Amino acid sequence: MIPKQSVGRAMKISLRGTLLLLKERSFRIQIFIGVVITFLGFYFEIESWAWVAQITSIGLVLMAEGINTVIERIADIVQPEYDPKIGNIKDMAAGFVGIMALTASLVAVIIYAPKFGLV
Repeated sequence: MIPKQSVGRAMKISLRGTLLLLKERSFRIQIFIGVVITFLGFYFEIESWAWVAQITSIGLVLMAEGINTVIERIADIVQPEYDPKIGNIKDMAAGFVGIMALTASLVAVIIYAPKFGLV
């Protein structure tokens, strides 16, 4: 039987995983976009509901990017050579990010279009 992991150990592992993700260019790009959008939120003094939607969207984009990275890494270990089936799997994983990024963009339009006088 595997002994239970302490909360401190679990947090240390989580932090290590996050630091590994920060080495990924695409993850850093998503972080940058999230920071820019967060500054917009402060600048325009968005409402509480908008903060909830925005923070949730940013978190989900980062999560999708992280899952995509993990799937790609596992696929590269399973099949280091080019394989069209593995390529399809990687493309589908990238699709997760695309879907979430599109959803987050729609949330941003709903929040910020009125602020820019577009609605």
